[in-house]
Amino acid sequence: MASTSRTRTGRGRGRGRGRGRGRGRGRGSGSSSLPPPPSTLPLIIEEFFIVVYEDPLVKKELPKKFADYLDGQEPAKVYLRAADCGPRLWTVEVLFDGQGRMYLDKGWEKFAIAHGVDFGCYVHFKYEGDDVLTVKVFDGTMCRRYYYSDDEDTDDESDDDVKPCIHPL
Repeated sequence: MASTSRTRTGRGRGRGRGRGRGRGRGRGSGSSSLPPPPSTLPLIIEEFFIVVYEDPLVKKELPKKFADYLDGQEPAKVYLRAADCGPRLWTVEVLFDGQGRMYLDKGWEKFAIAHGVDFGCYVHFKYEGDDVLTVKVFDGTMCRRYYYSDDEDTDDESDDDVKPCIHPL
């Protein structure tokens, strides 16, 4: 209790300010619980979203920071997995425009149709590594759409056969 009363009376306040003047000195210099400054942290982009403002069935631009994250490892295609919609992976071709922008192209339209992506939707992506993105679709009211798959994942399923996930009743 004695140390608490000293702090309340102001003794030690001056000393505390003096310690803070020099960076890296004083309390917390050796084992600080503060994270390092953002400029020293590695860039890790695991999650992002896009908002569908234009035709939901045309190619979609992904955030530039995510494209920058993949710099030097630009995939020709990615695999989309709808959260809560079975194990099926949707193959989607990726375009890079040479100016650092990345787009979901061929295959996106089928995925969008099957999962009800429409104007005003928010589409959340989580990068799982190995070119796999898990996708969650939120409608214009910011509520997530939950789906389930009514078919089993089969290898002989044609990409031309778009089987939508079904919204539970």
